[in-house]
Amino acid sequence: MNVLVSWVLRAVAFGTIIMYGAMGETVTEKSGNLNLGVPGIMYLGGFAGFASAYYYEKNAAAPNGIVCILLALFCCILASMAGGLIFSFLTITLRANQNVTGLALTTFGMGVANFFGVFILNGASYTAAPLANKAFSAKLPFLSSRLGAAGEMLFGYGFLVYAAIALAVILHFVLNRTKAGLNLRAVGENPATADAAGINVTRYKYLATCIGAGISGIGGLYYVLDYNQGIWATTGQIEALGWLAVALVIFTTWRPLNAIWGAYLFGVLYWLYQFLPTMLKLHLPVYMTDLIQMMPYVVTILVLIAVSLRKKRESQPPASLGVAYFREER
Repeated sequence: MNVLVSWVLRAVAFGTIIMYGAMGETVTEKSGNLNLGVPGIMYLGGFAGFASAYYYEKNAAAPNGIVCILLALFCCILASMAGGLIFSFLTITLRANQNVTGLALTTFGMGVANFFGVFILNGASYTAAPLANKAFSAKLPFLSSRLGAAGEMLFGYGFLVYAAIALAVILHFVLNRTKAGLNLRAVGENPATADAAGINVTRYKYLATCIGAGISGIGGLYYVLDYNQGIWATTGQIEALGWLAVALVIFTTWRPLNAIWGAYLFGVLYWLYQFLPTMLKLHLPVYMTDLIQMMPYVVTILVLIAVSLRKKRESQPPASLGVAYFREER
């Protein structure tokens, strides 16, 4: 039972990281923009949030956990949206190729974070912000400790886990039940028709891309200050999680609500190699461990094949995804 509880706790925490990345990219892609810079944006958000909390803890006479949370979130979202703004300017205003720009943004985000991270590491292999970690990972003490294993699996997480679920519900409502959400979807499906109907295509694309980047960046922040115990190290792990978040967008067929169970499923599959052999008392060779860690990607490919074969329009990406809009050609 203890192994199962540990597996669920690790899977939910892992899934939360990529859930933020996937929800942010879903918002972006609903506008027709394909931002493959999600890993770089998560890197920027994670580093900006960590750096702000780290320097606050280091320099404040009596640092406060609430201030750590607010400062880290603000700097994370600001840095991530700046990355989204760069992508927007290059692909919407200058109409650069979205695939190339996204890949360049991933490299740029990692480079910027690692460059400035050198000043924080100061020759060490890692550094930490313990107060920020304590604030972000604080659990609900009564519910998580007094309801047994069920309480631990349901309430044994930091507040960003529950915020991710709430955000998925909010995004579902906004995209399907509000005028702004319907306009955004119209822009992603057919920008020329949306433009003719009086919708400001450029504004919606900019806003969706920047807001989506801000949401994705929170995934990087959660990884550093909660999942990774408040430790910053230039390991490149955030990049791998960013690509998983992009894969999750396809897996969820561009629906925010699907990101909840999809992210947790990815988490369960990702940690399958560590917990399932323990439960079954098996010893797996190293090559089998590597193969099992491929499961989230294999499942994504299978889902993509199934969606393509079904050919249901509601399960397809926005029709103008990745295509630059030239207003003078409409």
